[in-house]
Amino acid sequence: MTLSPKLALPPVAGLLLAVLLPTPLLAGAQRYTHPDFANLTKDHKVIAILPFKVNIDTAHLPKQVTLEMIAKSEKEESVEFQRELYARFLQRAQDGEYRIGFQDVDQTNALLAKAGIDPDSLGLRTKDEIAKILGVDALVSGTVHQARPPSAGASIALSIFGGTTQRVDINMVVHNGADGVLLWSYDHTDKGTIGDSVPAMTKSLLKKVAGNFPYRVKA
Repeated sequence: MTLSPKLALPPVAGLLLAVLLPTPLLAGAQRYTHPDFANLTKDHKVIAILPFKVNIDTAHLPKQVTLEMIAKSEKEESVEFQRELYARFLQRAQDGEYRIGFQDVDQTNALLAKAGIDPDSLGLRTKDEIAKILGVDALVSGTVHQARPPSAGASIALSIFGGTTQRVDINMVVHNGADGVLLWSYDHTDKGTIGDSVPAMTKSLLKKVAGNFPYRVKA
């Protein structure tokens, strides 16, 4: 992919496009479902998607990239991933694929902010405590780890790294709102080249998750 000067992106936008998101090829996946999932979730109606924890490897930063830029990108992409995942889950729910509804992420984030909880402090609260604040039956959360951050701008990154393979490790989990019990977990690794988008990765992830998501309506 080549960006013309007119399409060159600012530093944070370049990171948004290039750091997280490969054109995925499934390298491997692991999943867990609670043995009593059906009973524990039989009365569930609404699930909230929390901002994902994004970690970008800083072991080999190009000169153009600072730790402050990485931290800002991690925070922005955390919410971006949350929004993209919500949009895709919502579409599938509207198509009748899931037996659960999804809380609007704007409401989720507003309620978290009202309670004095920012994305960086989510790990300091128990899952049942967060679910009570949000008024939902279960929570979707997770982590995204990018193994090789590119340079500050997408066009510069492409010239430096070309078609270098990237690695993205994703963990997505569902916790019960009543007691915080882990209901479901999905891990997978994607590989691809830099320059792909957040929507591209979430679309790929959901394709792989779709047939395994535990709230799926059985045919």
